[in-house]
Amino acid sequence: MPAVIPFVPQNITVHLGTPTSDAANVTVSFADYVKNVASSEIYPTWEESALRANILAITSFALNRIYTEYYRSRGYDFDITNSTAFDQAFVNGRSIFENISRLVDDLFNDYLRRPEFVEPLAAKFCNGTTVTCEGLSQWGSQNLALEGYNSIDILRSYYGDVETVVNAPIRGNRSSYPGTPLRVGSTGPNVVVIQASLNRISQNYPAIPKVPVADGIFGSKTEASVKAFQKIFDLTPDGIVGQNTWYALVRIYTAVTKLSELRSQGQQFYSISWAPPNALQLGDTGEKVKLLQYMLAMLSEYIPEIPPVAVDGIYGKATRAAVLAAQRRFRLPETGVVDPETWQAIYGQFSGIENTTLRSEESFPVSGTMTPASVPAGNFTRSGTDFGSKTLYARSSTLQQFPGRDLSIGSRDAVQKEVVR
Repeated sequence: MPAVIPFVPQNITVHLGTPTSDAANVTVSFADYVKNVASSEIYPTWEESALRANILAITSFALNRIYTEYYRSRGYDFDITNSTAFDQAFVNGRSIFENISRLVDDLFNDYLRRPEFVEPLAAKFCNGTTVTCEGLSQWGSQNLALEGYNSIDILRSYYGDVETVVNAPIRGNRSSYPGTPLRVGSTGPNVVVIQASLNRISQNYPAIPKVPVADGIFGSKTEASVKAFQKIFDLTPDGIVGQNTWYALVRIYTAVTKLSELRSQGQQFYSISWAPPNALQLGDTGEKVKLLQYMLAMLSEYIPEIPPVAVDGIYGKATRAAVLAAQRRFRLPETGVVDPETWQAIYGQFSGIENTTLRSEESFPVSGTMTPASVPAGNFTRSGTDFGSKTLYARSSTLQQFPGRDLSIGSRDAVQKEVVR
């Protein structure tokens, strides 16, 4: 998965009933949601350390539901329910206790996780008297607080080795689906998500071939793995990761790793960086060289002056010749060394092709009835670096025309044309 700190949403949508019931949804701010649940689940007269422990558990559980898209990936239009049989108590319109409100304002963007895990802990709890469970005992937390335990000691008494993430970023709600289908030729962190998910799922479903390297490049082996996944889970086996396939991956990945359960196997940090390297030159090897070669190979399909190169991760003479040709084409010093300026020029042309050609709904129509949300062209950000101003192919109208024939692996454009710089 891309290296990411889970965010705290500005709002959360609560279903006022069991998941399948015909009940209303309400959308409230996340802080107000936590205040409501805390006021409904625990007593304001409890010791402050017990209150803090319970608020952190409430927050973490809700964030786990959002992070795993537990309900959204199943086709529901809400994030969580108010049914205690499934989630947490929420009483729409109830009054909030003042001291709980104050504590939530201090804690609502903090949450629990296991060390080295990404996802917020699915911090399940019960009252500990009429109902017992594997997680936190609400009344038990109060008893521990009376014995002098602080909030973290209380939580570790029930959940084991946990740590607190403080001041997590707050942002508007948005789904994990990137907005446009991913297919052969797509690149970037979202492809890493697909590849890492498929590789983990394949441990439980061996008929799905593993992707040898989660390199962020959607090639033929990733396509084969996607098709196998689609066949197993009754999706159209077209090798394209549209919205339906994406959320099936989310749902199955969450299930096999138990991310939404207290005994989660844990999601580790995965990343791929498109940021400029310090320098690449003859003799270098590794993933950055492979990404460079992939971009050069793509450009060679459109710019005749740039010779094609093998994507083998070795900066050899052929790669250097392609770099020199690119530097000549982009009017940069012809050094054969890929400095940040050369990388940005190559990436700028490449990302324009990837955005307007390989992700074009006109050039690559999606089968089925799903209509993905549009993504503005020329606004790519990779690892915090915005190269949107350099996506020059976004101005080429020829790339927006449907070719009139089915395209598959190995298809080439009969007209090679670069926009004027």
